[in-house]
Amino acid sequence: MYAIQPRTHGADPLLLACTQVATFSGVQFLTSASGFFFQRGSRLFLVTSRHVLLDLPSDHRPVRIEFGLHAAGADLTRHHRVSLPLYDNGKLMWRQAGDSGGDMDVAALEIPAMAMPRGAQFTAFGVRHIQVQMHAVRLGQPLLLVGFPVGHHDTLHHLPVVRGAVVASAFGVRFQGQGCFVTDAPMQSGSSGAPVVRHDPDGDTSLPWQLLGVHATRIDMESRGTLHDASQSLNLAWYSDVLLTLTQ
Repeated sequence: MYAIQPRTHGADPLLLACTQVATFSGVQFLTSASGFFFQRGSRLFLVTSRHVLLDLPSDHRPVRIEFGLHAAGADLTRHHRVSLPLYDNGKLMWRQAGDSGGDMDVAALEIPAMAMPRGAQFTAFGVRHIQVQMHAVRLGQPLLLVGFPVGHHDTLHHLPVVRGAVVASAFGVRFQGQGCFVTDAPMQSGSSGAPVVRHDPDGDTSLPWQLLGVHATRIDMESRGTLHDASQSLNLAWYSDVLLTLTQ
């Protein structure tokens, strides 16, 4: 069972629910991305984009990842790095999903309890945070995306940065027939796997944020050119209810 430590510092608990994900081939560093913690009962998962863990078109094939956790106490400069393998004798260690629209760019990697440092300080989303009332999220709804764009973050305190966004497509409608929706925000590489949230002052007092989705990528990033799509600021995010399937 994972015990979430009481907060003894001024950082919003949302920031401690997110972590930077680094991918490796052996000891060779490959890429940096974003992720967040999701707890289902007694089990803890690291959630990120599936293409962070495996991307065949670019021949991105890491064999392990590292992510960060804060040590117990008020000193946010104290930090742990946790390493997890992505394969066990060739078997995938993460969970991924697909539906009638094809593969979904979300992955959940279970974190063994023995891999967690004693007293590690973090927060985690849970089933109660997933947005299920689709009609309650209106077009233009203000959102936050929390991650590590191009690796940028508070490197002293190991905290992510936050980008403001809005809902840019009909929430609850599968954009282009896929299990995702569109956000409008200036995003860069390294943000893949960031949670898409909105504030919920009437919800969970320990983590008052609703989890709407998982940021994946800028729209048409490969086919139309990075500079063009950066100017459009339109991104795909997968609906968070996929986590109910991935973590059951």
